[in-house]
Order: sequence, then structure tokens, then C-alpha cells
Amino acid sequence: MYAITIPEPGGPEALVWDEVPDPVPGEGEVLVEVAASAVNRADLLQRQGFYDPPPGASRYPGLECSGRIAAVGPGVGGWSVGDEVCALLSGGGYAEKVAVPAGQLLPLPEGVGLTEAAALPEVTCTVWSNVFMVAHLRPGETLLVHGGSSGIGTMAIQLAKAVGAKVAVTAGSKEKLERCAELGADILVNYREQDFVAEVREATGGAGADVILDNMGAKYLDRNIKALAVNGRLAIIGMQGGVKGELNIGALLAKRAAISATSLRARPLSEKAAIVAAVREHVWPLLSGGHVRPVVDRELPMREAAEAHRLLEESGHVGKILLVTSTTP
Repeated sequence: MYAITIPEPGGPEALVWDEVPDPVPGEGEVLVEVAASAVNRADLLQRQGFYDPPPGASRYPGLECSGRIAAVGPGVGGWSVGDEVCALLSGGGYAEKVAVPAGQLLPLPEGVGLTEAAALPEVTCTVWSNVFMVAHLRPGETLLVHGGSSGIGTMAIQLAKAVGAKVAVTAGSKEKLERCAELGADILVNYREQDFVAEVREATGGAGADVILDNMGAKYLDRNIKALAVNGRLAIIGMQGGVKGELNIGALLAKRAAISATSLRARPLSEKAAIVAAVREHVWPLLSGGHVRPVVDRELPMREAAEAHRLLEESGHVGKILLVTSTTP
């Protein structure tokens, strides 16, 4: 098979489309013939040499995929050769085939095509686990999403609205904010021109956001605490704004607030399987009912992964950028 390899860390040009051995499904795994994968910021970090796959995972980038099951390994039940699926991965999505633990497989939601389903696993699992399983967003509460036009952001808006929450977003342009509004966002903040703390507090009558989904980390830490409501919950899922920040514990105590920080890739298989099962139970009916949809900015051939990485780094996209294999119909 062919896969995107990284012979040496570096810029987008470090990604090389090369012939590699086929993976073999082990105990509890299936082999998926990949139709498409999606580009995530974690892939950019891996390409640069800053985010190695966990032990035993594929060395090729790609944290999600869609495709058809080509083989079923020992000890797997409930899945058959030919089933169309999408999957949460620890690596290996930028390839023509990938071995996947059966607990990380999802069937295609009704009405979602095989290619666009590649846009779903990472965003649905990230949003559901952080916003709902950890931060417990409830109907009537306000969710603030930083990077509302990203893949994570576009899914967070839709899921929060589906459960009856109010949604505030930050984004860097009028055009991106308009797309967020089309998805249901209620409070639109251009972070280049406006102070999200002031805007969110004004829009909530001074209360603030009950839950904040943050991809920035250190740069936004102090302002996120100020933007939180009493009993608010800050869920940190990224470090685009740095890894070290000063925390005002007094402000956190005064609001009886909580901070969580999570990642998906390095979690034990059992935890990933539990998240995937929760997504299948709660999110898949919303997708099948048309209440929530994947947002895809564009599709590129997988061999052009370097161009996809350049596009993601430029941040001009809305939603997900997909990489499609030549075998996709």
C-alpha cells in the first residue's frame, strides 16, 4: 500500500507519499481500506517532530478515517468485511489501509457519505467527551467556543444547540463568524477586534459562560477565568497559545469554577471505546436525523497532504480538510 511518511521532521514538504508494508489486524482489530482521512492540528505537530504516536500505534499521521472493512482480526464480533465505517485512530489515517481496534469503529450515520464521514470521529469524540462528559453542558447554559470555525468549533456549535444551549464563538474574520452564525452560534466575537470577556459577559447579562471549550491554552487562561460564570467549567483541549500561564486561584475559588485538560490520542483503548460508544449513542442519532452535519471545507488527494497542511496552517478554512485516497469512488 501507499502512505504518507515523515522521513525527517520539518515543514509540509517533509510529508512523503511512499510505498510501505500493509498493516495486519491483530487481536481485537479490523483492517480498514481507507476512503478518506482528515487533517488535524495534531498532525502538524507530529510532522514537526513534537507529537509522537503512542507506543504500538502507526507511525503515519492521521487520527481519523472512513472506509470499508477489508479484514476482521481474531476476537472481533459485530463487524464484517465490506461494512462501511469511520474510525477514531491513534495514527495511520494518511494511508490506503489502517488497522483499527474494533472499539474505535463507528458505522456511517444515515445520510452521511463515505468520504465526508472521515470528518466526524475526532471532532465528535473531542466535543462530546469534553463539553458533555466532563464539563456537563446543560440546556439553557452558555457555551463559549474558541476557534468556532474550526472542525472542532463547527461541531461544538451544532451539538450545543441541539441540546438547547446558547453558543458564543470567537473567530478571526467576519466571513468565519457568518459561517458560525449559519450553524447556530448566538454570540459572535471577532477576537482580532473585540474582547471576548466583555462581549460574552454583556451578552449574558453579566453572568459569563457556563462552559468554555478552549484550544489556546496559556494565552487565554486568565481571560477564560474572567469570562466564566459562577460554577463555570473550562475545558482545555489545545495549546496553540502556549503551555505555561499564570492561574489566579483566588478568582477560580470565587467562582467555584473547574478546569479540565484532556487529549484523546494517548488514552487507553478502554477509555477511547467508552467515548466512541457514548458518541454512537448520543451524537449518531442527531447526525442521522439531520440535526447535525459534518462541515467540510475541501477535499484533496491524499498524496497532496503537504498542501493540506499548508492550508490548515494558513487558517483560511472553515470546518475540516479531507484527504481522499485514489480508491474512493
